[in-house]
Amino acid sequence: MPFALFLLGVAVFAQGTSEFMLSGLVPDMARDLGVSVPSAGALTSAFALGMVAGAPLMAGLARRWSRRGALLGFLAVFLAVHVVGAVTDSFTVLVATRVVGALANAGFLAVALVTAVGMVGPEAGGRATSTLLGGVTLACVVGVPAGALLGQLWGWRAAFWAVALLSLPAVVAVARSVPAGAAGSERPSLRAELRSLRNPRLRVALLLGALVNGATFCSFTYLAPLVTQVTGLGSGWVPVVLALFGAGSFLGVAVGGRLAERRPGAVLTGGGGALCLGWAAFALAAATPAVALGLVLVQGALSFGVGSTLISQALRTASEAPTLSGGFATAAFNVGAALGPWLGGTAIGAGLGYRSPVWVSAALVAVALLTAGLAVRRNRRAPGCRTRASWPA
Repeated sequence: MPFALFLLGVAVFAQGTSEFMLSGLVPDMARDLGVSVPSAGALTSAFALGMVAGAPLMAGLARRWSRRGALLGFLAVFLAVHVVGAVTDSFTVLVATRVVGALANAGFLAVALVTAVGMVGPEAGGRATSTLLGGVTLACVVGVPAGALLGQLWGWRAAFWAVALLSLPAVVAVARSVPAGAAGSERPSLRAELRSLRNPRLRVALLLGALVNGATFCSFTYLAPLVTQVTGLGSGWVPVVLALFGAGSFLGVAVGGRLAERRPGAVLTGGGGALCLGWAAFALAAATPAVALGLVLVQGALSFGVGSTLISQALRTASEAPTLSGGFATAAFNVGAALGPWLGGTAIGAGLGYRSPVWVSAALVAVALLTAGLAVRRNRRAPGCRTRASWPA
């Protein structure tokens, strides 16, 4: 893998830390800002909604810029809004900074995904995607627990300052190491790229990604209150639990990235089934600390292993949209990232307890499995299609 690809991962690490770190900060932010826990959890949904709207919009806008210029511009905006978020006392302003930061993050990730695959070619696209997403999982392993620890020691604002400072070396790394070339002189028109969304295989792949990522964020956003209120662990265990989930996600991306190039159907079918059963088991065993901690690790691995494979398959299926494919994938996965915390917060607000988001996660993956099965069945009936069952991506 090119060294510049790993440097892109550094920037993704800073942004992933911001996106995920609220999982360990939600209770403190709710108390400090005078809002409910579900309202504070909605900050994750606000970020995700910004990612959904921003991914195709920013990717389309970035077609006019060099890749390096686009990446640097998005990083600069991302850094600035975290400074504003760190100093504001207004929940409304904080929500706005999350949305704007998400727009910048979406643009960066959409361009970075296309840049990563372009550096290595489609035959190694799975590994390139997993290398880039390694920054996200490293954020879960290191950044999120560190943010939770900073929040416990100096308040949640310290975590926002840390993300801003972490973004500075990422700016330098991108400026010095990422090629300045544009996306390409023979790109299809924007209208032609948007027409690729008519591909039913692409639409199914994006839908599955949204459902699986929704399940991931639904439980991940409320892990802190779950382990303290249901599992019975002290608040000092929250960074440990988040690190366990991150360690599992890192393992899942590493293994999934390699298998995605050879046996994506096996990863998605076997991993998807195990993921659904794992969420159900987690909901049932959440009050048993040893089992709950083990399942946090396993579910992190399965969630990101299946999720990263779906990203690589969506990028491969959207070959007719070389500049917008990253935006499509980013938007779809953040539809799930917005939907999941909202559904989990709704379940908690309805009085169903802190186990309820985990049950919602199991249901979302079950819907993904059903959707995939129906798509495979339809593909098998179509003239000229393979009769061997596989996921439709």
